[in-house]
Amino acid sequence: MTVLVLRALGIGDLATAVPALRGIRTAWPSHRLKLAAPAWLAPLVPLIGAVDELAVTSGSLGHPPLVSLPDVAVNLHGRGPQSHRLLRRLKPKRTLGFNLPKGPIWRQNEHEVARWCRMLRWYGIDCDETDLALRRPSCAPPVPAATVIHIAAKSPSRRWEPARFAEVAAALEKDGHEVVVTGADVKWDGPGHNMVDRLGLEQLAALVADARLVVSGDTGVAHLATAYSRPSVVLFGPMSPRLWGPPRSPLHRVLWDPVTRSLDVITVEDVLSAVRMQVERLP
Repeated sequence: MTVLVLRALGIGDLATAVPALRGIRTAWPSHRLKLAAPAWLAPLVPLIGAVDELAVTSGSLGHPPLVSLPDVAVNLHGRGPQSHRLLRRLKPKRTLGFNLPKGPIWRQNEHEVARWCRMLRWYGIDCDETDLALRRPSCAPPVPAATVIHIAAKSPSRRWEPARFAEVAAALEKDGHEVVVTGADVKWDGPGHNMVDRLGLEQLAALVADARLVVSGDTGVAHLATAYSRPSVVLFGPMSPRLWGPPRSPLHRVLWDPVTRSLDVITVEDVLSAVRMQVERLP
């Protein structure tokens, strides 16, 4: 008996689906739960503690995962129709998702964590939206108790200028922080330990799990900071934190201009002030 869950996206997408995945695990405790997601996310899947197997699929959803006749297919990928068509090709006995006959309706302005929990509750499956924690990786952090500055993001509109990050890193080193700079497909010649393009996903998770503090844009590392209850400062641009932001908590500070929705209006001093406020709360 198999439950197949489709979530073929990125780190933040997987992290925000954790409460839904655990709700599904509880609803079908004797089924084998397979997660259809890209192969590169494999190091994070065991950290959820609810998934039995990764069923590798392409990010473009051009090919279905190698699962035949699942008893239940759950679409945590999107509203359809493309993702619904992909799952129908696998001929599941039952499909759960948005905008299906007798199913819930997609809401545009809804936080990503709440969205999938609401969908499952429609089908009688309970979820705890606060259940976002991940297990710690088995590997040691590359640098213990570091202040992690993550300078990358998939979308250019969600990337703060590297020169500004460099000013933040330099100021925090003067404050006594052990700064580690991370990211992928970007260049860094500023202060701190340069680990850009040098960490595997498990190492990155271990670094964040042990971090003193995390500074990042609206990207997957911010969700890892939430998953490991690490203090964070998150810079938002075009996307509202009401849709993708961290839970309301003193652990997390969000910087966002709802008028311009631009990262350009966030200054170095804004970030340093937020970081120093977070440091004052540290034990």
